[in-house]
Amino acid sequence: MMGGVCSFLAMTSMNALAFKTPDKLIAGSDITFYPYEYMDKGKPAGFDIEFIDGLAKTMGRTAVEVDTRWANLIPGLRGGRFDILNSAMYITPDRLKVIDMIPYLKTGESILSIKGADYQPKVAEDFCGHKIGSQAGTAWLKQMKDLSVNYCEAKGLKPISISEYPTDPQATQAMLSHAVEAQITDAAVAQGVVKKLGSRVVISSEKLLYPVLNGIGVKKGNDDVREALTAGIKKFSQTPEYKALFAKYNAQSPSAEDIKQLMPKQ
Repeated sequence: MMGGVCSFLAMTSMNALAFKTPDKLIAGSDITFYPYEYMDKGKPAGFDIEFIDGLAKTMGRTAVEVDTRWANLIPGLRGGRFDILNSAMYITPDRLKVIDMIPYLKTGESILSIKGADYQPKVAEDFCGHKIGSQAGTAWLKQMKDLSVNYCEAKGLKPISISEYPTDPQATQAMLSHAVEAQITDAAVAQGVVKKLGSRVVISSEKLLYPVLNGIGVKKGNDDVREALTAGIKKFSQTPEYKALFAKYNAQSPSAEDIKQLMPKQ
């Protein structure tokens, strides 16, 4: 009998250790990516922040956001600094090799250019021979580099000159200062930039580039957290708060078909 009790206590202890604390959901976020995550009057705000707050409450927890620069997010998760990553992170095959990711949003990229400039790229193929700015470490950088080689150079055109910046706002500032000619970024982020700087920039692309899923990152092997989050998202998605959140940000919740089509195969 005592052995059974000890086994039960050991299992309970192991489950409790799946999260860093018994009542919190600690999330690593790069809080420089409006409108997903940004600082407003000294506090984290944005779609992802509100999403994790609502999800945490559904799970009986309190969300805690740890502001961390993009390059340090995955190492921080793998090192046990956070329970999850909550930072508008695209689900890619390379990321799935090192962390687990749970889809919660469908998005893609847009192109920003300077309002009134002669150069107004509509599609990524228009980047050949031009200087393009982007946040470093993003999923679309590989797509841009592949496009430069396999499309631009293959057709005898000049390659794409890609400049990478630590944060998305720095890429926008580089465009405004004419260090680059255009910027590629997440579609919702592009809308946010136009909202802030509408007299200076425009979205020159006419359709969503490279549709993709955003995912919450979980350390590989941390099945308790992954399963708790999956169940929590399912429960949260049935609430009025969930529907109001997606409507507020004009965001798109991924359908089962979206996940089937866009989730990378491992």
